[in-house]
Amino acid sequence: MITLGQLNTMPREMFRSALAGIFEHSPWVPDRAWSHRPFADTAALHGAMCEVVASADREEQLALVRAHPQLAGKAAMRRELTSASAAEQSGAGLDQCSAEEFVAITQLNTAYMEKFGFPFILAVRGHTRASIIDTLQIRVDNTAEVEFAEALRQIETIARFRLESTLELNG
Repeated sequence: MITLGQLNTMPREMFRSALAGIFEHSPWVPDRAWSHRPFADTAALHGAMCEVVASADREEQLALVRAHPQLAGKAAMRRELTSASAAEQSGAGLDQCSAEEFVAITQLNTAYMEKFGFPFILAVRGHTRASIIDTLQIRVDNTAEVEFAEALRQIETIARFRLESTLELNG
C-alpha cells in the first residue's frame, strides 16, 4: 500500500510506476496526471487521471478501451490477465461459469467485438455472472458512440476501485 502523501512527493517515473495498473496497460494516464500534484485526496487524484483520459485523442482512448481483456475471455482462460483484472473477474464469479454461462458470454463477447471493435467493459464489482450476461445483452444493442462513452465511464469506475485498493486511505 502507498499513501497519497508519498505519491504527491514522488518523482514522475516512480509515480507512473506506482499507478501503472490503475488504467489497464496504460501508464500514460498517471504519467500525464503527475503534473497536477499535489492531490488533496483520492477523489482529486482519480479526477485528474480521468481528465487525462477525457482530454486524450480518440485513438488513445480507443487504445485504452482495447487494452482491457474480454470478460471470461481467452486471456482469462490462459491466465494472462493482469492481477487486478483476474481478481475483479474472479470476484464476480467469472472463473466459475457453468458451460451454459460460458457459451452465452463467449457468444455475446464475439457479437460485441464484431459490432464495436473493442471488448465489452464493465466494472464487475457488485455484479453476478447473471447480471453481467444481462448487461452485455442490453449493451450490445447500443450505438457505437453510446457504447464507446459507456466503456470510458466503466473504465473510470474500474480505475476508482483500483485506486482505492492501492492507496492507504488514511495516509
